[in-house]
Amino acid sequence: MSAATTPTVRGRLTLRGEPGYEEARVGRVFNARKPDRYPAAVLEVADAEDVVAGVHLAIERGWSLSVRSGGHSWAAWSVRDEALLLDLGALRSLSYDEGTGIVSAGPATMGALELAPFLAERGRAFPGGHCATVGIGGYLLQGGQGWNGRAKGWACESVVAVDVVTAEGEHVRADAEQNADLYWAARGAGPGFPGIVTRFHLQTYPEPEVMWHDTWTFRLDDAEAVIHWLHDVLPRLDRRVEPVMAATRLPEVPLYDGVEHPGGTVLLLHATCMADSAEEARDLLAGLGECPVAGSELGHVTGPTTMAQESVAQMDQNPDGYRYAVDCAWTNAPAETLAPLLLDIWRELDTEHSFSIWYGWAPTRELPDMAFSVEGNVYVATYLIYPDAEDDARYRARVHDRTAAIARDGGVGVYLGDTDFTARQDRFLSPEHYARLEEIRARRDPAGRIAGYLCKDREGLNIHA
Repeated sequence: MSAATTPTVRGRLTLRGEPGYEEARVGRVFNARKPDRYPAAVLEVADAEDVVAGVHLAIERGWSLSVRSGGHSWAAWSVRDEALLLDLGALRSLSYDEGTGIVSAGPATMGALELAPFLAERGRAFPGGHCATVGIGGYLLQGGQGWNGRAKGWACESVVAVDVVTAEGEHVRADAEQNADLYWAARGAGPGFPGIVTRFHLQTYPEPEVMWHDTWTFRLDDAEAVIHWLHDVLPRLDRRVEPVMAATRLPEVPLYDGVEHPGGTVLLLHATCMADSAEEARDLLAGLGECPVAGSELGHVTGPTTMAQESVAQMDQNPDGYRYAVDCAWTNAPAETLAPLLLDIWRELDTEHSFSIWYGWAPTRELPDMAFSVEGNVYVATYLIYPDAEDDARYRARVHDRTAAIARDGGVGVYLGDTDFTARQDRFLSPEHYARLEEIRARRDPAGRIAGYLCKDREGLNIHA
């Protein structure tokens, strides 16, 4: 290959074996459990047009393509053997159109730390992710389970257009009118999207006047009563209220004066809502009703909060520098079935930062026509967080075995954002939508150049456990 025909890239291109390769390979992978996979090269792109050049370089050299936006995939989907890894970390610019209320953002933009404050300065909001440092690229492509999501829907529903570099290296706009197949796939396909998104165009909303929380701390022994309570109230709970219960071992939880933390795992019920006034917020949170174990809780606080405060709490629970083993399940199981399965997980939590959540979702409407298509009454996710590599095998086995038990009895599938298909696979799209996505992938990337889903069994993809 002559230098004259080699595509010129402006960003830093690091080939395997060159100085700086290891940092380029996994330096932006959030999970300290780094993968034993080795790209042929890493291109830290300079701009969107550099993505085009990178695709043409991969075509010339016979490399597949993988993509990293924020690096928060638990399985590090972007790190693929013998691929050209396109690291989009430089694509994080933001612009806002006052006339339409549309914000345009690069895929590496961090939702809570960058997008949210940018919009707040303009009196606008977007249902960004709960974890503050997650890049919006993977978040939106996988669906986007974010703040105020029960009211505003999946974040990808508010994507009005995407700028995409195709597998052939063409830079196109995709929306409801042009390249509509790519637009459909960009809302839920996750790493199976047959292109590289260089910019998202997002419909924003007026910033709510207030954000409130209602937070209870319970003993683990009260778990069954609390789970039954939440399942009973969830179908009639106003969709502006977001109820999440976490089994956590962090010591900093609300406690009444004079009450000592019992040690080990406790339950933290953290309900938030966004409203037009403090009075409305109080009324909405009152929809949780009467707690069945009121009087035996360890602590209870309620009042105003902010996205910035919530982001700090999320980062405390999801620290940098640790190894993560994670799995999830959507479930329609009743409380009497789900509670003992959750307790099997919660009683085994044995590191300071490990936690597991019950997230009340209760879908009430038909989803728009987009790739994303699997949701359930309750979302369960477990995050085992630990420092030592020698514990990888046992923690991975534990989280996937325990989650599989939930999936077998009332489970309906998984959310891509909390999955590791190298260990456990399950349905993430409806069968019809998966078939449609496969047709789009075959048409848009017939050579299979874009790496797609990282899994242990390609034939077993999207088959319900």
